[in-house]
Amino acid sequence: MEILERLHQAGVVPVVVLEDAAHAVPTAKAMLAGGIDVMEITFRTAAARDSIAAVAKECPDMLVGAGTVVTLEQCKTAVEAGAQFIVAPGYCEEVVAWCVENGVAITPGCVTPTEIMAAMAHGLKVVKFFPASVYGGLPAMKSLSGPFGGIRFIPTGGVNAKNLGEYLAAPFIHAVGGSWLCDKADIAAGRFDRITALCAEARLGALGFELAHVGVNTEDPNTSLEVCQQFESAFGFAVKEGNSSNFAGSAVEVMKSMYLGKNGHIAVRTNSISRAAAELSKRGFRLNESTAKYKGETMVTVYLEQEFGGFAVHLLQK
Repeated sequence: MEILERLHQAGVVPVVVLEDAAHAVPTAKAMLAGGIDVMEITFRTAAARDSIAAVAKECPDMLVGAGTVVTLEQCKTAVEAGAQFIVAPGYCEEVVAWCVENGVAITPGCVTPTEIMAAMAHGLKVVKFFPASVYGGLPAMKSLSGPFGGIRFIPTGGVNAKNLGEYLAAPFIHAVGGSWLCDKADIAAGRFDRITALCAEARLGALGFELAHVGVNTEDPNTSLEVCQQFESAFGFAVKEGNSSNFAGSAVEVMKSMYLGKNGHIAVRTNSISRAAAELSKRGFRLNESTAKYKGETMVTVYLEQEFGGFAVHLLQK
């Protein structure tokens, strides 16, 4: 799988500062236990190179990269140690050119149109946006995504557990980065169970699963409308007529014909269908690709092959 796609599917790229290389593997294993299989080890400490080498050797399931790379020398050292991707806080032509020439995934820091255009000139489509809270956050990236529609951002700085879902629901966000998952104090104190818990929480936040609506099967359009009118009469759920179904309020969809699911269907919203599909696959659930619907190139809805208690289940892109 392509490196940048791994970052997208993870949703969250933990930024890890290690003072002691002996903590690298336990930290990586704690993150894996929490469901996150990517990590960015920063070059802010002397332990960075050995930490990357240890994780690359002993944790094959972890995609390890190097962060805070500001010189070509650091970049080459990181790659030699086993880093599979490079993250730079700003744009450095020398570093970007070397990575592209040598087939190394890189996300340089780009917060201005000029920097983005420089990255695009090298064929890059994903850039870091740092520090996000200082340079305008989501509104800034939304504005930049207008003229640069093919660019996706990985914001870092100001992203946390509270606003994680808001960031990842935006179509121009590739993933987010953050250090709150692996606090230096937790690592130093050996509180790896806390790191696992925070990663698990962030993983759920990245997926953003929530109940969207429940679908009811009926045999014909007249029956569908009658059912919706019953909900309106009883609970005041306004009827909204559609092509293949009608809605009573926003939470009850009544089909105009018998559709998937013995008893109907349940719709679950998610921040990213592609990210959700990858996670559900790990859990043994499969997508029914023939049911997928798209908006442009983006999948916006798709059913699972399995039924839950007689109900078909479909994902719905937020």
